Amino acid sequence: MTSNRNTIIRSLHDLGAAAWFGGSLMGAIGVNGGSRNVKNPAERAAVASAGWARWAPVSAAAVGVHLVGSVGIFLANRDRVRDQRGAAANSVIKSVLTVAALGTTVYSGILGAKIAAEGGNAPVEGGTVPSEATPDAVATLQQQQRLLQWVTPALTAGIIVLGAQQGEQQRASEQLRTRGLSVIKAAVSQAPKLVAA
Repeated sequence: MTSNRNTIIRSLHDLGAAAWFGGSLMGAIGVNGGSRNVKNPAERAAVASAGWARWAPVSAAAVGVHLVGSVGIFLANRDRVRDQRGAAANSVIKSVLTVAALGTTVYSGILGAKIAAEGGNAPVEGGTVPSEATPDAVATLQQQQRLLQWVTPALTAGIIVLGAQQGEQQRASEQLRTRGLSVIKAAVSQAPKLVAA
């Protein structure tokens, strides 16, 4: 008897996405927001950068684990993705969100490295909030990062929601409904031939 359970790859997919989402959201609120509480304005950017630097390897591992799980789920379900109504659209949209989240994650890392290099000792309000005394170049980077810090959690939340929808699509009732519609369509397309015979 063969099993069609994919617990390990589903776990990789879900745990990786959860860590990616949770880490990016916590970083925006906890690391970047918390850096405002550092008493010395010239240390705030450095503290935020240090927090993100500590998280970066874990974040990279989470993204990698999620991608391995995603590919595994797609390979295990490629027939269903091809045949079941809505499954291909879900997979395409989820893939687009994943590529976009990868892009925002990488670009956030690049911005963070630039902020650390150019503004490590610059006075700032917080990790992503410039003050009036912040040099213009650093302020511009911080303003970009301030917006981008919310994009990655939004995209990864979308990935998680679409993953949940994929799980729902695998319910027996959804499978039967899709198969039933296929049988009805096939019968309707054959009806004129049967009547003519």
